[in-house]
Amino acid sequence: MALQTLLGTQLPIVQAPMAGAQGSALAIAVCNAGGLGSLPCAMLSAEQIEREVAAIKAATDRPFNLNFFCHTHPEPDAEREAAWRRRLAPYYAEFGIDPETIQPGAGRQPFSVEIADLVEALRPPVVSFHFGLPDPALLGRVKGWGSRVLSSATTVEEALWLQQRGVDAIIAQGAEAGGHRGMFLTEELSTQLGTFALVPQIVAAVRVPVIAAGGIADAAGVTAAMKLGAQGAQIGTAYLCCPESTISDIHREALMSSAARHTALTNLFSGRPARGIMNRVMRELGPICADAPAFPTATTAIAPLRAAAEAKGSGDFSPLWSGQNASGCRPIPAAELTRQLAAGVD
Repeated sequence: MALQTLLGTQLPIVQAPMAGAQGSALAIAVCNAGGLGSLPCAMLSAEQIEREVAAIKAATDRPFNLNFFCHTHPEPDAEREAAWRRRLAPYYAEFGIDPETIQPGAGRQPFSVEIADLVEALRPPVVSFHFGLPDPALLGRVKGWGSRVLSSATTVEEALWLQQRGVDAIIAQGAEAGGHRGMFLTEELSTQLGTFALVPQIVAAVRVPVIAAGGIADAAGVTAAMKLGAQGAQIGTAYLCCPESTISDIHREALMSSAARHTALTNLFSGRPARGIMNRVMRELGPICADAPAFPTATTAIAPLRAAAEAKGSGDFSPLWSGQNASGCRPIPAAELTRQLAAGVD
């Protein structure tokens, strides 16, 4: 089945779900422009999910996507947490932070029975997953109530794994993409291919529609991805400077500056590789640090530094998520951007 028929959209554009960077407003704007708007749910409470979905349904009758993570919470590791805080100790001293007062944050929640119970009543047209898929019983429930299922693959092996488990379409996430890598069958970063190397290989290997993601910032990029066999494109970074985005002014300014030309995969902010703009802490500790606790627990110790620095107008300790191509970031309405991205697509 063709992607747009599968999703029920007018345009082959999927707005990437970006946890912590958006709410329902961005999803609504993209849906009403003819694309697939997405709501990231991994950092939302049940009440927040219900409220945001209600807002989407009140503002559009178009299909929308709810996105969830599929990670497994790590076992507590006091030794690793202590080592991480020792690495951060000079920064705590600089900002006058007592590490003994740091409390765990809300973190990121994986898809669960409790979330499935909630989402079943909401009946979203599309549900997407990051870091693989939930267990077969939960996935069966999602498919059973009629939602189309998407998930990210960063290698051909992951794409085949997803197809075998019945996903309706695969998001081929190239290494250029901003935010968290969707990798789940390996932790080896050398396996991560660029979008235009990954897309045709996945297209050749699977039978389901493929959505290209990573480094696509304009209509020419969308067209190029589709010439390689993708049936649609998922775009994230270009939407971050739209007025519907909820990112900080610090993040917005970084995206629209020359700093955005230098990004790296880092585990400092969450414990899992994610692409963001290079900043002070990434330079000084190295983008990948073995001391960082497993995802998503690394966030707890570094969050107070982010808050303290941002209060002084600095993004030195902030996860400034961005793909390698921030050239499409402009302060224009998301609906306008969506239509521009699809310009020229047959």
